[in-house]
Amino acid sequence: MPDTPLTEPGRNQAPAAPRPAAAVPAGRLRPALAVWLRDLLISLAISAFIIVFIYQPVKVEGTSMMPSLEDQERIFVNKFVYRLEPISRGDVVVFRYPRDPSKSYIKRVIGVEGDRIRIDGGQVYVNGEALDEDYVPPAYSDSRSYPETVVPPHCYFVLGDHRSMSNDSRDFGPVNQSYIYGKAVFGYWPMDKLGRVR
Repeated sequence: MPDTPLTEPGRNQAPAAPRPAAAVPAGRLRPALAVWLRDLLISLAISAFIIVFIYQPVKVEGTSMMPSLEDQERIFVNKFVYRLEPISRGDVVVFRYPRDPSKSYIKRVIGVEGDRIRIDGGQVYVNGEALDEDYVPPAYSDSRSYPETVVPPHCYFVLGDHRSMSNDSRDFGPVNQSYIYGKAVFGYWPMDKLGRVR
């Protein structure tokens, strides 16, 4: 019985004809497009929820919070945090300006409900003790005084870090809690300011 010659793949065989590209029926594209659109809508809904209820990007306008926050700096404001924890001294808060609620201001909380606040030649005193403010460099301080006042219930005494350039509670008094709608938590632009707001 004669031997049957064995052939190795690719040898002694004619090359296979290229297979034509298969066309994808339009019916198969529709489910893929529907899945993509569904994922996009879910992502947009989650983003909208975060922006509306939790984090809001804002742009700082003005120099009253320098050097902590500079003019045109972009930050995220947490609008939900004060549902979980109280407003505290040192927090940088965003609030509606009491004399014109259509405007928003950003300042640092110096005194909370019941605190006795006094400013003597630029030195802030809270409940009789001098406040150590390392966020106010000498170049940004001033010598302005303010008579002792007790922060009313549900109110906060706020100051800008750039004391000589700030319109704050020294001018419009303590801010009611109902005007405060967020806490500045994170700077994201410019890149050299990326990080937590202090």
